[in-house]
Amino acid sequence: MELPPSLVETFGRSPLGLGGAPLGNLFRRVSDAEAHAVVERAWVGGVRYFDTAPHYGNGRSETRIGSALRDTYVLSTKVGRLLEPNSHAPRDQHGYVDVGAFVQRYDYTADGVRQSLAESCARLGVERVDLCLVHDIDVARARDDGVHHWRDMLDSGLPKLAQLREEGLIGGYGLGVNRVDICLETLGHRDLDVILLAGRYTLADQTALDTLLPECVRRHVAVIAAAPFNSGILATGSRPADGTVPLFDYGPAPQAVVERVRFIEALCEDCEGTALRIAADPACVLAGATYARPGGIAGAAPG
Repeated sequence: MELPPSLVETFGRSPLGLGGAPLGNLFRRVSDAEAHAVVERAWVGGVRYFDTAPHYGNGRSETRIGSALRDTYVLSTKVGRLLEPNSHAPRDQHGYVDVGAFVQRYDYTADGVRQSLAESCARLGVERVDLCLVHDIDVARARDDGVHHWRDMLDSGLPKLAQLREEGLIGGYGLGVNRVDICLETLGHRDLDVILLAGRYTLADQTALDTLLPECVRRHVAVIAAAPFNSGILATGSRPADGTVPLFDYGPAPQAVVERVRFIEALCEDCEGTALRIAADPACVLAGATYARPGGIAGAAPG
């Protein structure tokens, strides 16, 4: 399958996208004004692709991005988790701080997909999205009770997304995941328009290079290389200036990764931008930010 020509053209003009996870208060609180400034700075810098999800701050990222967008853009959000109101829900959840009063429930069925998309569009203030991605099916399936989520996606959720594409409510659909194996397995059962793959085609981790990327070329599946900084270490370096432990995949970086990055640092006197340029082949590179920096697009963030 292939993306609509209009989306391919936009990615060709704007191969760098803004990831919305940090704008949902990932690891640290971001004010509404700071979030709006990040989107504005990205727009001024030429970014036209914006990605978000209900998971990012229990809808906070979607609300913020929706309020800041201008007229011409490519927008993606995700399905697979429903937000259920709960006044007793903790304010810090899943690595996000000061989130909305909801609890999350996995649901990859057709009904869950349609409900999630409708609620996301309401938070975003739009009638449709360009891309709708099945979120974290790799995480959901790894749970003790997760096998049925996989079957729900294959037998119900993905066919519903195909229908929604035919109805014009989305421009294309695919996966938004962290693991290569789940992408290959899914492609063995279903066609997809796009895969948003986080952290597996970077300077620190090129797991996707030998298997998934060639298969996507063969199947005409667009690839969005997300988290090009591997959630931290390729932005902060192996020795963060604030003295904290470098992060990789949202946790402390394994020593092997730290050593790899140190080797890269020794080769490059000035590595600015290198982490983004390594992913030149995918349709788009998706990075996140938590603050706008004068003279640049945005400050570094876990992404």
